[in-house]
Amino acid sequence: MAQERLTYSPIIDRPRLQLPDGARVALWVCPNIEHYEYLPNPVRIRDPWPRMPHPDILGYGIKDYGNRVGLWRMFDVMDHFDVRCTVSLNLSVFEHYPEIMAACEARKWDVLCHGMYNTQYLWGLDEGDERAIIEECVETYRRLTGRQLPGWFSPAASHTLNTPDLVAEAGIKYYADWVHDDQPGPMNVRKGRLLTVPYSMELNDAVLHNRAQEADDFLVMVRDYFDTVYAEGAAQPRVMCLALHPYMMGQPHRIGYLEKMLDYILSHDGVWQATGEQIADWYYAEMWDQVTAHLAEGDGNG
Repeated sequence: MAQERLTYSPIIDRPRLQLPDGARVALWVCPNIEHYEYLPNPVRIRDPWPRMPHPDILGYGIKDYGNRVGLWRMFDVMDHFDVRCTVSLNLSVFEHYPEIMAACEARKWDVLCHGMYNTQYLWGLDEGDERAIIEECVETYRRLTGRQLPGWFSPAASHTLNTPDLVAEAGIKYYADWVHDDQPGPMNVRKGRLLTVPYSMELNDAVLHNRAQEADDFLVMVRDYFDTVYAEGAAQPRVMCLALHPYMMGQPHRIGYLEKMLDYILSHDGVWQATGEQIADWYYAEMWDQVTAHLAEGDGNG
C-alpha cells in the first residue's frame, strides 16, 4: 500500500477518552436507509441482483419494503426513546422519496453518506471516476440541505485504496468503512485530516440475517456486547454502533426486539447517545491532539 492508513496503538496504552459527562459508552444508532435500483446498469465486479434473469422482483421488493413500511415503524421506536440517529444514507433516497427526507430532517438526524445508490459500487474505479462520485454526493447533499456532508460510508461497503484520501479531499470529517476498533481514531491521508468512527459488521442486522440468525439472537448479542464495553468503559470508554436496516428490523416480527435493545442500553447511566457527527466533533475538539501526539511517539504501523 502506498500509504499506511493506520498507526498501531493497543487500546490499553492510549490516552483515556474523556466522553461528555463522564460517559462510559458513546452509542450511535445507524439505520441504513438505502435505495436499490430496479434495473441497475452493469457493475464491474459484482451483480447487485444475483437472481437471474433480471429484473429480480423478489430482491428488489424486499429492499423496497424498508422505505415504504419498515422505516416508519423504526421512526416510531426512535421517537419513543428520543434517539437521534445517524442515517447511513443513499442520497438518492432523499431525491426519490421527499417524505423520507422531511421525516429525517424534522428529527435532525445526522447523515453518513452511503453513496448515491446501494447498487453502484466503488470497487475497481480509477481515482478520477471515484472522485467524481464523491463530489456528486457532496454537491447533492448541499443542494438538498444547504449543509456540508459530514460523514462517509461507501455504498455496499465497497471502496478502493484511494477512498480515504478522496473523502478527506472532499471536506468530509469522518469515515466508517473500516471496522477495526472500538474507538475513533486518526486515519492517515495524503492531505488534510480524517477521523474513523467505528461502524459495526457484528451488531448489524443484515449480516446476522445472512448467517441465518434471527432478531432474538441479535438481542442477546447486543446485550452481551453492551455489558462488555460498559464494564470496560469504566477504565477506557468505547464507542458502540448499532447498525440497522429498515427492511429487516422494521419487519413486524422484529421491531419489538429493537425496542428491547434500546430500552436495555438506555436504562444505564453513563451512556452518551450521540450522532456520528457529534462524536467526530467532540473527538476533534477534545482528543485529536492528544492521540496524534501519542501515535507520533510509537513506531508501529498497521
